[in-house]
Amino acid sequence: MFRIKTYNQISVKGLERFARDRYEVGSDIGHPDAVLLRSHKLQGAPVPQSLLAVARAGAGVNNIPVDDYGKQGIVVFNTPGANANAVKELVLAGMLLATRGILPGIAYAQSLAGMSDSAAMHALLEKEKARFAGGELRGKTLGIVGLGAIGSMVADMALAMGMKVLGFDPALSIDAAWRLSNAVQRMENLPALLARSDYVSLHVPALDATRHLVNAAALAGIKPGAVLLNFARETIVDPAAIAQALDGGRLGRYVCDFPEPGLAAHPKVIATPHIGASTEESEENCAVMAAEQLIDFLEHGHIANSVNYPAIRMDRTPGAARITIANDNVAGVLGHVLSVLAEAQLNVIDMTNRSRGELAFNIIDVASAPAPEAIAAIAGVAHVIRVRVV
Repeated sequence: MFRIKTYNQISVKGLERFARDRYEVGSDIGHPDAVLLRSHKLQGAPVPQSLLAVARAGAGVNNIPVDDYGKQGIVVFNTPGANANAVKELVLAGMLLATRGILPGIAYAQSLAGMSDSAAMHALLEKEKARFAGGELRGKTLGIVGLGAIGSMVADMALAMGMKVLGFDPALSIDAAWRLSNAVQRMENLPALLARSDYVSLHVPALDATRHLVNAAALAGIKPGAVLLNFARETIVDPAAIAQALDGGRLGRYVCDFPEPGLAAHPKVIATPHIGASTEESEENCAVMAAEQLIDFLEHGHIANSVNYPAIRMDRTPGAARITIANDNVAGVLGHVLSVLAEAQLNVIDMTNRSRGELAFNIIDVASAPAPEAIAAIAGVAHVIRVRVV
């Protein structure tokens, strides 16, 4: 019986993935094998020795001590792409709100609530509507920074609306490249994209390398009057530089999902309260994806969409026992493990090994169930972090 501790409100559709005869799930679970959460912060919290994995029902993992968990053999998962459509649609709304006089037009219409003469109201609206005129997206250029699951969907949406699309992503993966339309013009650097874009949409993760990626120097080269959209993370932009660019007229509008002091009430800022993934469909998709990744890992040792361990999977060998090993990515570890298996007279039928940075993961199928002494011997091999019989 696996024990899953939940934090936050997790969609029932995700929780239903855990079979009741194999899983105990709840917010008050002690000694959990895995944690399923959304935005709850785990930094500084005690780490149960039983903990094998953490799954974030969402893309961002800045609420999880990813590196520390990796060193303890705890695999951290996220759900990239599960909320992509929800964010994409909000990006579209942001571009429209920044381009058309929708918000001030609504406010003006509401200000006429005291009028009772329909003809007079219509006449007044015809007279005043020019105040709320805007532009169209068709024919404009959208620059996308980050071409992953969300960025590629935003690109497709913009192309369908008749926009020109530029893209910049120095870390573009092969899978992301396959998803990307060949109509997207790849830019070699961020300044080149900023200089040519009427709209710039940010879709990069919050990392040390992306902190204040859009700063005063970057904004100095942005196309005058451009609209900047940030539905990624607040740390990607320098708020002081944004305010200065807006006040100086270099930046036309800032649309974001992360209100900041000094920016939230700025007349050129449209801010929403972190609702990019707040749709029923998105929350369901994220919960289901997170649950299925935990199940596949706990029951088979497979890893997909981890942010600290490599992707790895291997078909089960019928009748075999499976051992998984997390270890430091240094030479000789696997050789020592295989020696232990040989000494224990455990015949290796199949195996696979993958590494990611300083960490590695192994799946080994052996002909018979290993004795506890053999597992203890593997755990005692230098640089082995965690060993488990699956």
